[in-house]
Amino acid sequence: MEIRIDSGVLTEAVAWAARVLPARSPVPVLGGLLLEAADGRLAVSGLDYEASARIEVDAEVLRDGRALVLGRRLLDICKVLPHGPVGCATDGGRLAVTAGAARFGLSLLPLDDYPERPALPAARGEVAADAFAAAVGHVAVAAGRDDALPVLTGIRLGLDGTTMTLAATDRYRYAVRTMEWKPEAGADGSKAPLDVVVPARRLTEIARSLAGAGTLRLALDGGLLGFESDGLRATTRLLDGRLPRHDKLFALGEHAVAVTERAPLVEAVKRVAVVAEGDSPVQLAFDGTTVHLQAGYEDDVASQRLPAALTGAPAMTVAFNPAYLLDALASFDAPRLTLHLLGPGQRALITDATDDGESTHRHLLMSVKPLV
Repeated sequence: MEIRIDSGVLTEAVAWAARVLPARSPVPVLGGLLLEAADGRLAVSGLDYEASARIEVDAEVLRDGRALVLGRRLLDICKVLPHGPVGCATDGGRLAVTAGAARFGLSLLPLDDYPERPALPAARGEVAADAFAAAVGHVAVAAGRDDALPVLTGIRLGLDGTTMTLAATDRYRYAVRTMEWKPEAGADGSKAPLDVVVPARRLTEIARSLAGAGTLRLALDGGLLGFESDGLRATTRLLDGRLPRHDKLFALGEHAVAVTERAPLVEAVKRVAVVAEGDSPVQLAFDGTTVHLQAGYEDDVASQRLPAALTGAPAMTVAFNPAYLLDALASFDAPRLTLHLLGPGQRALITDATDDGESTHRHLLMSVKPLV
């Protein structure tokens, strides 16, 4: 293999594929990146047993071939290359990388030991990459971090007609986001509802890395979820199990409703939370036209008032874990938020509902005991 390629193009390609490389693996070749040169293109691929990534870029191919090298070592080299053209060529048992007066040599890993890249599953449809990345980010904050309960570390991906539903919960909060997508016309089973759970960390990484790709083709089948767009391809394994349904949790019955501006509320929570220590909550006291935020105890306290309209009750006081509350508020993009409140120590639902009542993003939190 021998190619010439721009240093910036090579660095971006290697960095993108290296996202899936395991930090540690008992199988040394899984730390490798596979370089494949042919027909004026360089493909860079990485994989472990849970995910894979492949990117193709233009390159001047002087000699077709394949090479497997340590991915993170290659990425470190790419980061320090001088700007301009780079030459990469296999030379015996190593890959030689040259750029200007700089020379590097990388040992080749055995190609015969490298696993086959998983085939892309059956195509299901298309979704806007930027909207999908935003939606994944909206719900990922509620995904669990405890690997003892693997299914709760995932994001539910539900496909029903032209509606995609993303959801995540760690049992203390539950985020749900709906968006439009375009099912593949004529694909077998593409119109049948699908409901799977995808590792939240993997899906977040993939969605962020593909956010600028325009349109993503979504593929799903046989325990594997895949995405493809103009030379970019990524897959991740699905998690076993199902997330608990949110329908009954989100049905609050008779409750109070508060409406306030999102950005000032986020800043106010950040401000008063500086005195909240340990499990100390942030309290929100609504009186009809304002909300009084308060945190801290005795002499170490902070407070702030903001405009807020309350209906359904003359007053309402609730309190939340400040980190959970900030995660929830920061996950929204809407300028105004609606808080549906049952009362102290009960469920509270935050939505981006507009004046006509439509909501595409909902985040459920458990309130805690208010300050005394």
